[in-house]
Amino acid sequence: MIAKKTVKTLIASAVALTLAGAAGSAMAEGTAKEKCYGVVKAGANDCANAAKTHSCAGQAAADADGGEFIALPAGVCERLAGGSTSPVEAAAEGAADAASEAAGDAADAVEGAADAMEKH
Repeated sequence: MIAKKTVKTLIASAVALTLAGAAGSAMAEGTAKEKCYGVVKAGANDCANAAKTHSCAGQAAADADGGEFIALPAGVCERLAGGSTSPVEAAAEGAADAASEAAGDAADAVEGAADAMEKH
């Protein structure tokens, strides 16, 4: 048979855990959130993007897209590299242009190497 002291300890522990969980939930609900653009991993965005090309969470196509956001506690976004509380479309377009230019440069280098090999 279980001793009365053990039963009382179990009940007290259950009550304490319940109260701790309720306090944690209340604190989480009271925390202000803000949209943080430009720091989301592909497929990990919270909702629609700034360009309105999709309206669902988890549809970000690229890492660090300036038009995709994730909700973070207020004040955290400004502390993150690349984080912005407003969409950064120009930066996202600039990154896409830079990537496209780099791909073009790589293609030119491959073509140049192929030409050099043909000459030998």
